[in-house]
Amino acid sequence: MAAKPKLAVHKFASCDGCQLAFLNLGEDLLMLTQLVDIVHFAEAGPVDLDAPVDIAFIEGSVSTPEHLERLQRIRANSKFLITIGACATAGGVQALRNFAKGNEWFASVYAKPEYIASLDTSTPVASHVKVDLELWGCPVNGRQVLAATRALLFGVSPVEEHDKVCLECKRHHVVCVLVAKGIPCLGPVTRTGCGALCPAFGRDCYGCYGPAENTNTESLGRRFEGLGLLPEAVVRRFLFINNAAPAFAEAGKRWKER
Repeated sequence: MAAKPKLAVHKFASCDGCQLAFLNLGEDLLMLTQLVDIVHFAEAGPVDLDAPVDIAFIEGSVSTPEHLERLQRIRANSKFLITIGACATAGGVQALRNFAKGNEWFASVYAKPEYIASLDTSTPVASHVKVDLELWGCPVNGRQVLAATRALLFGVSPVEEHDKVCLECKRHHVVCVLVAKGIPCLGPVTRTGCGALCPAFGRDCYGCYGPAENTNTESLGRRFEGLGLLPEAVVRRFLFINNAAPAFAEAGKRWKER
């Protein structure tokens, strides 16, 4: 009997939310273990950091020297490397520190900053090694990771979602909070994946799933300004969860200059 493919889930700088997407699969996760051997997943039990695997998932951004060294080993030991979540794909909320001057801010947070081993920046995994697939989200959902895994196991290229949240709202018959309520919403420039969760409850989209294709951030920023937001408030809209994603980073920079 042929050995089952091996799978690993690694954590870098993150909140563990994307790993919980795996655990929340419940019975589906048990079914997945019939297809693969999960050899490293500290949050679920097995630990083997340097095990050679067919598929490696990484949650979290690269924020310390140790991360850099460990990331190289993971890449060398993995056939397919998949980043999951905003932190691994775009640096996450912690990438906001990239706007500060190096580690000068450490002194205002830690009594003994010399004991903190940290890089000057928090960066996505793809800034350092080849990534085969990026799954966006804060956090990702179980359907994403399960679909990507099954596709790779059966030799099929995983399908990436590029539709905007606005299309998801229309599919679910959700009233547009931007048009109907005048609430600044990032749905027009954000890729779907959440099922339009926030707009479904009358709240604005925060851009959890990163930039969609053909993002018109300039037009949306002007719309926000028309709703009464000052330029610095528009900046905060784009420089949030996926602040280091190129489309959002560029939009934030433009509005910051204003």
